[in-house]
Amino acid sequence: MSAYLQFNDITKLFPGVKALSGVTFAVDAGSVHGLLGENGAGKSTLLKILGGEYQPNGGELRIANQPRHFASAADSIASGVAIIHQELQYVPHLSVAENLLLGHLPNRFGFVRARVTMEFVRTRLKAMGVSLNPTVRLARLSIAQRQMVEICKALLREAKIIALDEPTSSLSHRETEVLFRLVKDLQAQGRVLIYVSHRLDEIFDLCDACTILRDGQTVVSHRSMSGLTRELLVRQMVGREIKDIYDYRARPLGESRLQVQELVGPKLKQPASFSVRRGEILGFFGLVGAGRSELMRLIYGADKAQKGQLTLDGKPLRIRRPSDAIRKGIVLCPEDRKEEGVVPIRSVSENINISCRRGYLRWGIFVNAKREAQTADTFIKRLRIKTPGRRQLIRFLSGGNQQKTILGRWLAEPALKVVIMDEPTRGIDVGAKNEIYQILYQLAEQGCAVIVVSSELPEVLGISDRIIVMREGSVSGELSRSDANEERVLKLALPIEDKVK
Repeated sequence: MSAYLQFNDITKLFPGVKALSGVTFAVDAGSVHGLLGENGAGKSTLLKILGGEYQPNGGELRIANQPRHFASAADSIASGVAIIHQELQYVPHLSVAENLLLGHLPNRFGFVRARVTMEFVRTRLKAMGVSLNPTVRLARLSIAQRQMVEICKALLREAKIIALDEPTSSLSHRETEVLFRLVKDLQAQGRVLIYVSHRLDEIFDLCDACTILRDGQTVVSHRSMSGLTRELLVRQMVGREIKDIYDYRARPLGESRLQVQELVGPKLKQPASFSVRRGEILGFFGLVGAGRSELMRLIYGADKAQKGQLTLDGKPLRIRRPSDAIRKGIVLCPEDRKEEGVVPIRSVSENINISCRRGYLRWGIFVNAKREAQTADTFIKRLRIKTPGRRQLIRFLSGGNQQKTILGRWLAEPALKVVIMDEPTRGIDVGAKNEIYQILYQLAEQGCAVIVVSSELPEVLGISDRIIVMREGSVSGELSRSDANEERVLKLALPIEDKVK
């Protein structure tokens, strides 16, 4: 019996780069097939070919033993394929229900039947075990909730083939449990599932088989997960052995660099206070909605603080907007790189230089193209950003390479004092994670105060000198590296009602 879905010698070319070269593997019905590889390995490109967004330059896609060629996303959807992309695709000003049924809204004579739509979606969400209000606009939801909307959209289409690209990268523990249950239900129904994730624990928990890509080529396709180890998969992904992904380096800590005193904002339930020292990596952990990102946005000036005081190197600091923070040496890599981090219609070079160019404009007006090219090339090489060149539009880069570009932007700043990284390795492969951790250690060793906000508890425990935990809009506790473990951190992070149970 042949596999239900087959990729045969798939090749895809872009100007200046061969994104895929001879990719070949097969997926059986009723199987969850893991797709692994570093950022830029070609995973998302392959899914876009399956989804009809790209057309291959060579090779053949076969479904149910029939050759298929999708000229558009609509062709793919009509053939029973649903792709849940890592970079979410939604209409922010429409409701949950409207986003879920976009293109298929119940109507009469061209007018949407709102009551029928809401009732249908409410019933289906309840059956899935998903807690979402179908009337709420997407713009008001958290990133995690928007991710769940994308997942539910694929399920509502009754697709036979479902591909999930980093589906848990923004989800809370509870939402991840719901997703896992849905995946297993779909597998039991005989659906074909492709699961892309850099979280190897998820691959071992969910997948029956896996394929590894590197530099656009198939390295190996394992028809069973039996006998495979985490170390083997990492070595096959990155082409080298990584014994300790965190590779923590202790360092002497200096005086207090940034002090936050009684900071109050609209999304914080209680005033927040903490400090971070020169050379320190301070981890912030909390469940989705705990208020971590909101607190960082207040410090950075992206949101307006109602009360509170900031002190930098012992001097009072007044920040009204992000540009004030940047000039003082405080920078933020945001959680949502697509919406708040990159300028998608601009090049890699422009995205790196967008902030630091103010320091070398000619006569304060003209861009110094030579200097900008040198800066871009320096950080493309230093951060190993996979791109055909500095002039490549950043929207054509993988998510992980976009993240590296944002990091390069801030490393190009002349006098960094405080670096805030909000979900620095979201959707990033194991090898690139290790590279980013090394950069954070280097920044700390140079005297920077580094704040890392992460929903990955092993990451926070692995790289932090000290950990602050938030719960439901408030700081709930603080732990030193020597005192911190998963149990103690989770005890501070879990809502009160969960502890009682």
